[in-house]
Amino acid sequence: MKVIIIEDEKPSARRLQRMLSNLDVDVDTLLHSVEESIDWFNNNVHPDLIFLDIQLSDGLSFEIFETIEINSAIIFTTAYDEYALQAFKLNSIDYLLKPIDAEDLEQAVKKYKSRLPQKTNLSIDFEDIKKLLVNPIDRTYKKRFSIKVGQHIKLINTDEIECFYSENKGTYLHTIDNRSYLLEHSLEALEDEIDPTQFFRVNRKFYVNIEAIKDIISYTNSRLQIKLKTYNESEVIVARERVKDFKEWLS
Repeated sequence: MKVIIIEDEKPSARRLQRMLSNLDVDVDTLLHSVEESIDWFNNNVHPDLIFLDIQLSDGLSFEIFETIEINSAIIFTTAYDEYALQAFKLNSIDYLLKPIDAEDLEQAVKKYKSRLPQKTNLSIDFEDIKKLLVNPIDRTYKKRFSIKVGQHIKLINTDEIECFYSENKGTYLHTIDNRSYLLEHSLEALEDEIDPTQFFRVNRKFYVNIEAIKDIISYTNSRLQIKLKTYNESEVIVARERVKDFKEWLS
């Protein structure tokens, strides 16, 4: 079974690749834009299954179909519920809302396998697509968080946040003035709420703000240690499997 992922956010693409590997589904091709995808389809045998993000950096992924005739099965990935109906109109196998849940992913893969060896016919009405996307939703991320402090509500702008971290089953944000506040969100829930160009999840417990990094130090087992401007309650270590993505994010 040949499977590819088309997703403009490279860390998200690699995370999905790892999740699929855990389901014994190997993905050897990651594509990140409409242009790159069209070029790849023109020069390669089309896959059996595509995991396809709807909104790519250079346009909507539907634009790929305007240039290339694709008969692969598709599982759409999206942060936007509004696109779900569109995905089914394109006869996709399924759609997954971000952040992608492991159980939902497993069910989608099982659903695809249960339909084999059926061929998927994509019959696309581009006029319907254009009508549906007259006002396409731009990616927007949280600009601030509201924190309950006693009887008060405190507003904290994202550019004031050094990091998000989990500790003792709680999730916290730490600010540039060296204060930590308890959040109602989980780290997983933050994935589609904070700007991935500003924040990176370095391990299971930490997201760091690129503007808050004071130093990066080589650490044991091919890992990296991050020194933040004020946070020093515990070591912030880039997990070994995240080092490559982290270095790409820095650049």
